[in-house]
Amino acid sequence: MNAIEIKGLTKNFKEKQALCGLDMTVPVGAIYGFIGENGSGKSTTEKIICGLIHKSSGTVKLFSKDHTDPEIRSQMSALIEAPGCFPNMSVWNNMMLQAANLDISNAEQEVVKVLKLVRMEGAAGNKYKNCSLGMKQRVGIAMALLGNPKLLVLDEPINGLDADGMRIMREVLTDISKTGATVVISSHILGELEKIATHYGIIKGGKMLKEMTAAELEADCRTYTALQAKDMSRAKAILSCKYSHVEEDESGYIRVYDTVTPEEIVCYLYENGIIITEIGKAKIGLEEYYIDLMKGGK
Repeated sequence: MNAIEIKGLTKNFKEKQALCGLDMTVPVGAIYGFIGENGSGKSTTEKIICGLIHKSSGTVKLFSKDHTDPEIRSQMSALIEAPGCFPNMSVWNNMMLQAANLDISNAEQEVVKVLKLVRMEGAAGNKYKNCSLGMKQRVGIAMALLGNPKLLVLDEPINGLDADGMRIMREVLTDISKTGATVVISSHILGELEKIATHYGIIKGGKMLKEMTAAELEADCRTYTALQAKDMSRAKAILSCKYSHVEEDESGYIRVYDTVTPEEIVCYLYENGIIITEIGKAKIGLEEYYIDLMKGGK
């Protein structure tokens, strides 16, 4: 079973078409990284999934049922944009108020549980307005976790966080997935997303450009040898005579994508009078893969 199945989804805002026949599949238990440029349709898709706006056409199913089904709606939660908290109330009181809104019977136990899950149990007495950005994001996720939702939709939860905040958020999201919940997370910080996502969906211009698993991304991301030499122009020309995939990247390194060891390249260039100053193996990551895909690359 899939947590989300979207077919031919469209959304029109007057003359503008934000979504143009979008297809999307999110397996149960996945951490689904939803990636795209600003204005590509990510937030619109998430808001339709959450029932915050209506679709123009297409189908949206959650756990094989229509996304408007009341039973299904009660099994999902979201953090879109910013948490809806009262700034002068404590984290604890904000959480208890949300628990009352959801009619949770064992409210105190549930609040303690979710605050511990998001590493906020020690800050429950803090006023919300005095919390850091990362703490506020974790409070929002804790609110979304009340009631044990099966599906959690998070819009840019790690943007603007410092390195420690990102590390904590990674741990939180990984722990959430271990509870069996499915997580859809959009973010522009692809290096962080790559560390936790099990599946990806890349959207452009309101259409799904590509969906893949983390394993498929790993297989698609090519390994290469990167090097610098004293005479870069001549080194590139000589390498191009022997190897079929040689190019210079934006950082000023020559890349050789052929199946070849650094030792072989060092020997070949040395035989041709080229001295290498730096060489090593590397692999394309999610960010570079995404940028290449946006430019129409393979």
